[in-house]
Order: sequence, then C-alpha cells, then structure tokens
Amino acid sequence: MYFKQFYLGCLAHASYLIGSDGEGAVIDPQRDVDQYIEEANAQDLRIKYILETHLHADFVSGHRELADKTGAEIVFGKEAGATFPHRAVKDGDELTIGRVKLRIMETPGHTPESVCVLVTEREAKAGEDACAAKLLTGDTLFIGDVGRPDLAGGRGYTSQDMAAMMYDSLHKKILKLRDDVEVYPAHGAGSMCGKNISTDTSSTIGQQRKFNYALQPMSKDEFVRMMTTDLPEAPAYFPQDAEINRGGAASLEGLPPLQSMTPAEVAECAKHGCIVLDVRTADEFGAGHVPGSMNIGLSGQFASWAGTLIPMTAPIVLLAESEDKAEEARMRLARVGLENIKGHLDGGIDAWKEVGFEVATVPQISVGDMKRLIDSRSDLQVIDVRRPAEYENGHVPRAVTSPLSKLRESWPSLAFDPTKTTTVICAGGYRSSAATSLLQAAGFADLLNVTGGTTAWIKAGYEVEMPAKAAKS
Repeated sequence: MYFKQFYLGCLAHASYLIGSDGEGAVIDPQRDVDQYIEEANAQDLRIKYILETHLHADFVSGHRELADKTGAEIVFGKEAGATFPHRAVKDGDELTIGRVKLRIMETPGHTPESVCVLVTEREAKAGEDACAAKLLTGDTLFIGDVGRPDLAGGRGYTSQDMAAMMYDSLHKKILKLRDDVEVYPAHGAGSMCGKNISTDTSSTIGQQRKFNYALQPMSKDEFVRMMTTDLPEAPAYFPQDAEINRGGAASLEGLPPLQSMTPAEVAECAKHGCIVLDVRTADEFGAGHVPGSMNIGLSGQFASWAGTLIPMTAPIVLLAESEDKAEEARMRLARVGLENIKGHLDGGIDAWKEVGFEVATVPQISVGDMKRLIDSRSDLQVIDVRRPAEYENGHVPRAVTSPLSKLRESWPSLAFDPTKTTTVICAGGYRSSAATSLLQAAGFADLLNVTGGTTAWIKAGYEVEMPAKAAKS
C-alpha cells in the first residue's frame, strides 16, 4: 500500500493519497489539486475515488476540480446533502482500490455528516507483510483533541446535540478499534476546528486512548458539558465555505490572471471600497505602508485570518514584496473562498513611495520598551488581541482584552482614546500587527506594535497579571 500525507501549514490541514495496484484515492483534498495528480502519476496510480470526511468549513475543497481532471468519483457521507453527482455512503460501506479496502464509519459529532475511513489491506501477497490498519478521522478525532461540536450550521442541531453524537461516535465506534490502529486526522495544531490540537500529525488509537483529554473515562453528560464550554468563536467565513463545498467550488483555472496595478490605480480603487491587503511581515508593514491598508502576513496563518477579517465578496488589492508573493497570496486566499482580487501593486511599497504618495508607519517596540512605557506612563493604553483563553492564562499589566476576530466590533466599547499612545500585543507580534492596521484605519493616531508579544514578555521574566476570575479559581 502506498500512503502519503500532504500537510498545508497555513490552514493546518492534512490531506491524503492512498494507492494500491495502480489505483488511488484522495481524502480531503485542498483546493489546488495538481499536487495529487502529479504524485499519483509518479506512483503510477489512477485516482479512482475522492473522499470527503465532511463538509469542511475552514477551507474550500478541490473535489469538483480533481474529479473533472481525473474522472474520479466523489464520495461523501449520506448526510452531507451534496448538490452535485457523488456517491453517498453509509456506515459499513466499503470501497476498494487494488488490495486496499476503505470502510466507511459514520461518526457524527463535529458535523452531522462526518465519517471516518478505516483503511486496511486485503490479504498480503506471498513474502509481504500485511499493513497495519489506518483510520482517517477527518475532524472527528484529532491528535490530542476531538472536533468542536458547534459547526452544524443551522441544520437543526444544538452544540449539545452534536457533542452527544460525538461521545457515541468515539465510544461506540472509534474506541472499539485496536490500539495499534494508526490515526490520521484532517487538521493539526492551529486549526479552529478544535481547541487543544497537538503539533503531531499522526498517532495511534492506543496513544489517544491514553493521552487525549477528551477520551478519558467520563459520562456522556460530563463530556457534553466539557465540549460545549469555552469554545473559541468560529470564524465568520466557516458557514460560507461549508456551503461552497456542498455545491462544489469552481475550478481555480477559471479565475482571471493577477493584474498589475499602478499606485494611482490602487489609490483610486481604495477610494471606492477596495481593501488594500498588505501581506508583508509586521516589520516591513510597520516601516511603511499604504494608509488604511490591512496587514495579514503570509508568514502566519494567513488564509484563516484573511477569511476571518475580510468579507467573502470584498474587492481586494494585494501589496506584497514581489509578484511571486502576490501570486502566492492570491492562491492562499482562494483556498478559503476569497476570489475577488482586483490586482496587485506593481513594484510594491517602493512604487507607492516613488510617486510621492503618503506613507503610514507603525513603530515596532520590544517588550523591554513596553515595560519602560508601562512603568513611566499612567496614560498608556494596552490592548491584548489574543483569544480569551490565552488572555486568561496571563497577560501584561493593564492590558485590556479585545480578540482580533472581533476587534472592529469591540474596540468602541473599550472607551480608549484614539489620540493617546496605544500599544497592541498578542502572542508573538503577528496578530497584533493585523490589529494595528485595523485600529489605524479606524483613526488611532499613535500605535505601537509589540514584537515578540506576550511570549517574549514572559521569557523576559516580567510581571504577568491574571484576570480576577482565573485568579480566584
């Protein structure tokens, strides 16, 4: 049996190619599908099936395009309600590729249509060892976590309903498997489809039985309470991507080529509501950028944050350090369904400066600089844009929580003075740079981005405050 995991760090997403005796199957493909075709060709495999473990909400899948290019059959769990030709499978159904069996296990809980795929090799040829079973768990079972239960998308289920289904899927099906069955999920650390996912990208049932907090002995009621408490807010684009996947996304080849734009054209576009998306690093953005532009760096979880902060149909102009980086940004935006790209600023920020247009800046400061400001200025405003759970685990003194995902809606209620010096901090400086770009566009005039973030603050040994609720507990 041939088996390969494709891991996309930007979306913390894992997809798979399985092959045997000239036939192959792709599981949970990302939107740009040529890599699967190239790998299948290199292994002399004909892609026979494209399996989706569920309707993914955090990225746009390439199942339709891959099927069009290969003639493969698309397979979904019967509850998915996909609106294009596909094979709807139920519990116990089996597909075969060569000597490999793919057995479907219906495992609702993350979503109603979620399935896992148990991969086994039929009797080995003489002189060969039979392969250990592998379980492709989608977003039902992660390494160190299980799928969140609140993404049913208005299909008549509460989070409590889904969590109860998840408990049954885990205890009546997955945990009935042998300890040596290998576990391969669809996401890793950083994905918003779970809340405590490990950095490991594979494991075994035995290891998860022993170390996964969600699989420890407990009643169903206890499990439901645990899984529905303190859930991070799901990004706004999740329901939209799930619906795109239900109907099947258009081919990437149908998207228009990336257009080069002059500074004057970018300025005019911005006047009419275009978002100028600066994809450079925090340092580069801070040193000089188009006024009013948004910074989401390619170096981090770019696509996920873009989907969170930018409306799906918003017109976008890209500003990158090179045309290659602009092309990369366009592809990564398409992976979450952001396709309304008007072009990119030809020549980048240097071209903008050369024509004499105004340039905005955001000074970058170290945690040492921030410590001195906190000690010397009683009027200093500090905004922590990490998620609530991160903030509750400890924050810099005087920091007020305002998570990046809801910053636009929440900052007016903070009663901060836009004319006063405001420092913005996150875990490492990535999210806080995005936050400074939003705040600057909203009229904050004296912003400072803290490089290294709370991580560097703690490493430096500076005082950390705990919220009153966390301190009492």
